[in-house]
Parts: sequence; structure tokens; C-alpha cells
Amino acid sequence: MSWLPEASAHATRIDILLAGLLLISLAVLGLVFGLMTLNIIRFRVGSRVPLSHEAVVHKSWRFEIGWTSATLVIFFILFLWAARLYVVGFQPPSGAIQIYVTGKQWMWKVQYPGGQREINMLHVPMGRAVQLLLTSEDVIHDFSIPVLRIKHDVLPGRYQSIWFVATRSGQFRFYCTQFCGIGHSRMTGTLVVLNSTDYADWLDHTPASGSLATTGEMLFIRNGCSGCHVSGRYAPDAHDTSRAPSMVGLYGSMVPGPDGRPVRVDSAFLHDAILHGGPARSQQGNYSTEMPSFRGVLGEDDLAALVAYLQTLSPSASSGMGVDAVTPREGN
Repeated sequence: MSWLPEASAHATRIDILLAGLLLISLAVLGLVFGLMTLNIIRFRVGSRVPLSHEAVVHKSWRFEIGWTSATLVIFFILFLWAARLYVVGFQPPSGAIQIYVTGKQWMWKVQYPGGQREINMLHVPMGRAVQLLLTSEDVIHDFSIPVLRIKHDVLPGRYQSIWFVATRSGQFRFYCTQFCGIGHSRMTGTLVVLNSTDYADWLDHTPASGSLATTGEMLFIRNGCSGCHVSGRYAPDAHDTSRAPSMVGLYGSMVPGPDGRPVRVDSAFLHDAILHGGPARSQQGNYSTEMPSFRGVLGEDDLAALVAYLQTLSPSASSGMGVDAVTPREGN
């Protein structure tokens, strides 16, 4: 149905929306310019149309209000349609595979839950929801895959999330579409969409130094996190729960935000809490200690690993995150 190359259901919906917006805009444009042209011809110099005061037809406010209201309603419907597509684009379904993408002048670094890493390459399975967690190590970038019709700013020190389901296998280009320096034009990469069998085979034959969760567990211990936070087998003191909230079951739960209103603990929340620190909060209230900032201590690769590990401490919330589907099979 699209006149442009597309490889996702989202792309088709975006194309239909843009086509509808274009057709309606052309219709309104044609109406306005058509009436203008009609009046230019009708009241041209030398026209025999009587222009006396008695012959002037009074303006019909019903017509004015009618066509203005009609176009307003049509464009409001288009706005609601676009807003729905926008909101859905940032709400990944359960079971989506989480892949971490980090922008850095001038490359894209990609990390998979199984520990595989790539530069300027992104492998995904066809027909499976994939969530990209985007961040930057330096300046503002913009991650765009035109064939999927997805595009999002990539901000330093923050997670941005987009998701998609690829519907066609093949290789497609992705780009940085935010000017980010002299090497901006080289900041491109290749999206490789494989069927499920080929994707599993690619995972099995791609070197990995251990899963992200395993790496995150080691970082959790090495950076002293286990000295304050309970995380299953790592408990600072079974009788002291006043220092910091437990990490067990934290991911996916609701906690008080800075303004007191409840917020859901997702990947972006954990990333920001580790990076920026601040008062520790949970459903049980505030704690006596303050979370230190790890800015400048942990890189984005380490933060991705820690977030992946903390997700595993909430099995009910993190189930279906696609870890099993992107972990190499044993024996390879």
C-alpha cells in the first residue's frame, strides 16, 4: 500500500496517515484557490457582472462556519490519529527484546542481552517486537531507520525508548539525523533483519563475554551496591532495611517520584537513578542514606549491564523481555 520502501506494520500506518493528511490538505488548498480563481475570473476588468450596491449578495455566515468547522473536525481527527500512533510507538508490548543502542561521535554501539556487541550494525529477528533503549555518550544524536518509519532524539545521560516489529528480511540503512559534528555524515549503520532460525544461528556464532545480566551482577558487587541494597543472595544485613530499598521486585513496581506522585520503575528510571543519584525512595517510604551519583564512574555500557541485571531481580515484571530469545544456546 506504500509508495516508499517499508519493512514494518508501523511504517504502513505512518504512510496511510501522511497520505490522508496530504490528500485533505490538497483538497482544502484546491477549495481555497478554486474560490479565489473563480472570483478573479468573475470580477475581472471588463466583466459584465453588476457591481452596484443593490446587486451585492450578502455574505452567508452559515457557509463560512460550515466549511471552517468541517475542516477543523477533519484535522482534529487526524491529530488524534497521529497522537495515538505516537503514543503506541513508545509503549512496547510485553515480550519485546531489549537492545541497547549508544550513540558516540561518530558511531552507534549496540549491545544485546546475551552479551553480543556490534558497531554500526543491528541484527533483529523478523516478526518479533524489538525495543531499542537509546542513549548518548557525548552530544545529542538522532536515531532514524527510514524503512521502519522510526526516528527519535538520542540524549546524553538519558534513556529514550522506541520499538518496532520488522516484517521483511533484508539489510536496511539507519542514520543519525541530528547534526553532531564534522563526522555526522559518517554516522550510519546497517539494520539486518533475519528470520528466527538465522537470528538464533547468528547469536550462537557471535562472540559474547557473558550476558549483560551477568556483567551487571559483577558491577553491582564491584561498585559497592550490595553494601546498601538487598538483591537476593546479596544482603548487607538481614535485620537492617533502613539504608536503601531492596532491588528484589523493584523493576516494574510503583515508587514515589520527586514530586510525591507514583512513577513506574522502568529501564529509564533505573538508568537515571544510578547516573544521577539522589534520595532513596520506595513504597515503604524514604531511607536514611542518599544514593551517590555514578556519573563519570560508570559508562553507558556498564549502565546497560546494571539495568539488565536489576531487571532479572523482578521475574514477574521482566519475564517476556526477550532474554531467552537472544541468549546463545548452550554447547556453542
